[in-house]
Amino acid sequence: MAKASHDHSYKLLFSEPEIIIDLLQGFVHEEWVNELDFSTLEKVSGSYVSDDLRGREDDVIWRVKYQQSWIYVYLLIEFQSTIDKFMAVRLMTYMGLLYQDLIKAKQLPADKLLPPVFPVVLYNGQQRWNAATELKDLIVSLPGGLEQYLPSLKYLILDEGSYKPSELIPLKNLVAAIFRLENSNSDDDILEVISSLIEWLSSPEQTRLRRSFSIWINRVLLRPSDELQQQKTEINDLVEIKTMLADRIPQWIREGEARGEARGEARGEARGEARGEARGEARGEAQTLLKLLKLKFIKLPEAIELQVNSADKQQLDVWVGRILTANSLDEIFS
Repeated sequence: MAKASHDHSYKLLFSEPEIIIDLLQGFVHEEWVNELDFSTLEKVSGSYVSDDLRGREDDVIWRVKYQQSWIYVYLLIEFQSTIDKFMAVRLMTYMGLLYQDLIKAKQLPADKLLPPVFPVVLYNGQQRWNAATELKDLIVSLPGGLEQYLPSLKYLILDEGSYKPSELIPLKNLVAAIFRLENSNSDDDILEVISSLIEWLSSPEQTRLRRSFSIWINRVLLRPSDELQQQKTEINDLVEIKTMLADRIPQWIREGEARGEARGEARGEARGEARGEARGEARGEAQTLLKLLKLKFIKLPEAIELQVNSADKQQLDVWVGRILTANSLDEIFS
């Protein structure tokens, strides 16, 4: 995946107001966020942003009312393989350009004071972010009063890889879903998050946001060898992406059974128990069945999970055979 395509897909997502709201409410735990009037949230128009900022494909600028004043949110999307030690210097430059443009375009309030800008860096590199988040930490400090003249700037770093699944899974939050998708290790992890997105973004007015997610998943998450990437036309619908990935169900079942057989054989040899292999097969098939059920029905009653985990292989085979055509849990387990 080329960096330009990756960055553009991210910029498309973070050009949706719902994403910015979830970012601020879910990941900025500060009191001022509670005072924002999100009905005023708007993307900063390119008509009064200079070419220096307009041409930056990695950045998105929003503004929102805090009481009677505007607050600007400057989001820099950083996908470098190496961490930029001087990120604070870059942000100081970009914020200076933004202020310059606001002055030139006469976008200041009556008192002519500059609006506050909240700088955020979104980073998804493999290495955890360790660069200074305050500009003063990059400047040599000298005694004798000179420190009072040092420029001051601090930014918020959102390091996607630093969040644990246990922190993200409980959140009904679109940005948390993005982080989970980025950190996913398998297709069934991706499918679980896509199922949640389909549930959250079901209303007609969220059609554009669903399409933005679909484009991002197509271009960023799916490997070049995936079926979706091999098609001539790009699928821009979450349900279709989920369906295409779910077509791998027979392969997952075979893989689950193979893993179960391997564990069962190893356990049977070690303990000398002939039934070790059968138990291993059943356990592997049970885990695969539960994944498929969660993919199709999203949420499962605890009783169903207990029923699946306690079933033998013969019963599991029956349920697996019903899952592709069933429209409800009753049709599978009746």
